[in-house]
Amino acid sequence: MGNGTPGSVLELRGIHQIYGTGDAEVHALRGIDLSIAAGEYLAIMGPSGSGKSTLMNLLGCLDVPSSGTYSLAGQDVNDLDESELARVRNREIGFIFQSFNLVPRMTALQNTELPLAYGGVKYAERKRRALEALELVNLSYRADHRPQQLSGGQQQRVAIARALVTNPTLLLADEPTGNLDSESTFEILAIFDQLAAQGRTIVIITHEENVAERAHRVVTVKDGLITTDHANRHGELVR
Repeated sequence: MGNGTPGSVLELRGIHQIYGTGDAEVHALRGIDLSIAAGEYLAIMGPSGSGKSTLMNLLGCLDVPSSGTYSLAGQDVNDLDESELARVRNREIGFIFQSFNLVPRMTALQNTELPLAYGGVKYAERKRRALEALELVNLSYRADHRPQQLSGGQQQRVAIARALVTNPTLLLADEPTGNLDSESTFEILAIFDQLAAQGRTIVIITHEENVAERAHRVVTVKDGLITTDHANRHGELVR
């Protein structure tokens, strides 16, 4: 078990990430300290090459740090082997991607069920939970439609339902509105607002100000370091 800040669901301390060796060595992260409390809605911003994508991969347990510690839900991620990391990714983290990552041959319901199927949940139970997740994003009436029969905004709503279906500790969204028009973006951000109001812990990686301003807190990353960390109230960044 980790020894993080009281109330924190996610904690990084002294995180460095180094790729390559010798002259090819790249310091992607240079000492990141970050705590996120249960129920926080956080946006991480930064220019290309800032380290925000590397940070997202660490938060999502898709990579492990070169040094430093990462605790998720009281568990030290550094101590886990690959099979244990896979289990954490399946049960504790709900991923939402810019490109939706839906399986084309599967219906919305089947796509939503996938994490439960990987987790060994029986059919009747995973169908029930998948329908509940689709209801949360107002898309249960399209449960039998395949991705090509859905708009971009609807596909992303299916992806959000899939992320929610395991009731994860953390929702991790990578540029979730990057492929959407303005109307669909508004709909997706409204869903995130609702999920935040329900007490979900949400981290969004984005370069878009209009997306970040909906979060409760905004962290900016540059050159592998956190340069600003602000509370965000009514669209205004507050020190």
